[in-house]
Amino acid sequence: MAIRKLVLDDFYEEDNFYLIAIHCIIEDYRLAYLLNKALNISLKRRFKDITNNNKLVAYPIYEWNDGLQYRIWNLVANNCKVEWKSDSNGTNLLFNQSQMITKKYQLIPEFKKANYILKIEDSLQKTKTEGILKTILNIPQVITAYTIEIDQLKSKDNLIFN
Repeated sequence: MAIRKLVLDDFYEEDNFYLIAIHCIIEDYRLAYLLNKALNISLKRRFKDITNNNKLVAYPIYEWNDGLQYRIWNLVANNCKVEWKSDSNGTNLLFNQSQMITKKYQLIPEFKKANYILKIEDSLQKTKTEGILKTILNIPQVITAYTIEIDQLKSKDNLIFN
């Protein structure tokens, strides 16, 4: 009788994407324009933003599918602010005024300080992030940028955009 051994490494799909965290204070459309110009890519805003399950938070996303090098580029905002009025019902407020409450949400909570995340999906695993990172750091409006180790992320599921 033959004994068969099933090795899970055969079915394990490696992460075929790279992440770059970008710190800057400019708007998302302006950063997309500067990245297009510096990296010679064509990021365009998606029609629908990325939302969570209850549609409370929306993160703007820009995408470019590079068919020649088999890469998909995604630029997504990491931070989102949500404001709403609270109904006080006369507790702790003078004259029953409503109060504005602001709450911040992050797409990747492990990197709260990063304003934007650049995700590069490379099916051929040929992307060299060092050159891309140097080009991004040469943009005057970018404060800093660095690569993110995917293995250390707990919120890796938030990066599934399709």
